[in-house]
Amino acid sequence: MHRDVLLDVIGLHGGYGGKPVLQGVDFRVREGEIAAVIGRNGVGKSTLMRTLIGLLPTARGSINLRGRPLDAISAHKRARHGIGYVPQGRDVFPRMTVVENLLVGESIAGRSIPGRLEEVFGYFPILRERADQRAGTMSGGQQQQLAIGRVLMGDPSVILLDEPSEGIQPNIVQDIARIMVELNRKTGVTVIFVEQNIDMIRAMAQRCYVMDKGRIVAELDRDALSDRARIRQYLSV
Repeated sequence: MHRDVLLDVIGLHGGYGGKPVLQGVDFRVREGEIAAVIGRNGVGKSTLMRTLIGLLPTARGSINLRGRPLDAISAHKRARHGIGYVPQGRDVFPRMTVVENLLVGESIAGRSIPGRLEEVFGYFPILRERADQRAGTMSGGQQQQLAIGRVLMGDPSVILLDEPSEGIQPNIVQDIARIMVELNRKTGVTVIFVEQNIDMIRAMAQRCYVMDKGRIVAELDRDALSDRARIRQYLSV
């Protein structure tokens, strides 16, 4: 079945201050896909994610969501256009409770969806159990689930995940991968994630883009992801 292009990135350049990192990134992700962005450390993966959400400016090129250019739109407005972002390190509000963190996600998106809190608790039961607990006292894996749940509160059409397995024990990594695949199948939400964990890449990704020196240099389909040695080669430092 043909699916329309959701996110189209063309000739994207950007970086930090006067330091260029992205050197003409080109890729596209279709509605309902789960796509991974992989590569060695320092090739620009996190810079790409921060540029897609609008935390870093576009120097040249374009980012288009359903054909609409986003380059001049701020990060909070991109969130209201349906882009959810879970940063590396999660960035939950440590002094706020789980429920308070989730409601922040609702306010960022600018809309309240009846029953959404219960839906998020359904995907992440630990958040219901810890609803009144301060986020800063939770484990890394629990905080990651909270960060994803916070994004889901705004009903995004695409979720950007930056290193979702970082600092999380393997069994929780497996749980998060399973939940994201289930979420994608049930709701059709598109997922783009940066990752180094081979097992998580293989469990989640339907397509994989390889970055090197600020560019996309290869594209792997689902069949190619079965070759662990090939993936490990792209991830090697």
